[in-house]
Amino acid sequence: MTVRHFLDITDLTARDLNTVMDLAQADISMLGSPLAGKGVALIFEKPSNRTRQSMEMAVVQLGGHPIFTRGEEVGFDQRETVEDVTRIMAGYHHVVAARVFAHSVLQRMAAVSSVPIINMLSEQSHPLQALADVLTMRQELGDLRQKTVAWIGDYNNVARSLVEACSLEGMNIRLGCPVGYGASNSELTRIADLGAASINQFESAQTAATGAHAVHTDVFVSMGQEAETAKRLVDFKDFCIDANVMSVATKDAIFMHCLPAHRGVEVAGEVIDGSQSRVVTQAHNRMHAARGLLAHLMGVTL
Repeated sequence: MTVRHFLDITDLTARDLNTVMDLAQADISMLGSPLAGKGVALIFEKPSNRTRQSMEMAVVQLGGHPIFTRGEEVGFDQRETVEDVTRIMAGYHHVVAARVFAHSVLQRMAAVSSVPIINMLSEQSHPLQALADVLTMRQELGDLRQKTVAWIGDYNNVARSLVEACSLEGMNIRLGCPVGYGASNSELTRIADLGAASINQFESAQTAATGAHAVHTDVFVSMGQEAETAKRLVDFKDFCIDANVMSVATKDAIFMHCLPAHRGVEVAGEVIDGSQSRVVTQAHNRMHAARGLLAHLMGVTL
């Protein structure tokens, strides 16, 4: 049996994504206990709040036993090679998930693992977040085909996974990024080829948000970019999502943020704390989406 890994959203087909969403929304009693008596290793090179909490609970809900491990405990390529750690972990656990600095670590893990490897975040992508985002938008907007999603800010790992998932959903994608922080032309072509109804990039937050059913953003300075804080805050000063930006979206548009958020920087307090915000539901859906993914990787069907 071929081992299925989840390093990027593109490891799923559109049909797979639909299956994961169905499993995520199913009553837990319908999923059985596919992880009963089984361990799931959760390795964190980077600190986490939502990812750790949601993954641990998702494993427990499927009958499994999560084991949290700090990055320094395994010491990738310092105490032991990535490959040695992975082979040993795969003998203890039925799933190994890792939150890492370098995406290449996940690729090396997948190359030698006899059990599924899950990306809990890398510098390239954050696919678990994208699953929760799609789940939230489906709950709020219904069928996402031909709906419009706007991403405002840096085209970073969160953005990349989001637009990949939105492409599989057949959505219209509008990116609003400062000069030098957007997607390359080749990246726009790659996303379009995944099935997006359309994809356009702008150098204005308001232009990108025009007609959007969901408006997303993230912090302007991510972990590891602290040295760039002053420059980034200048470069992104016109990209804060406030009431004016939301006013050009559709009347019932929702606001989404993967958190943690900085009010007054990437989003105004009136927006993130207002009636259009779905950030709490979005965060809660991290657990449901993770449970759906784990069930899918364990072969659960409805």
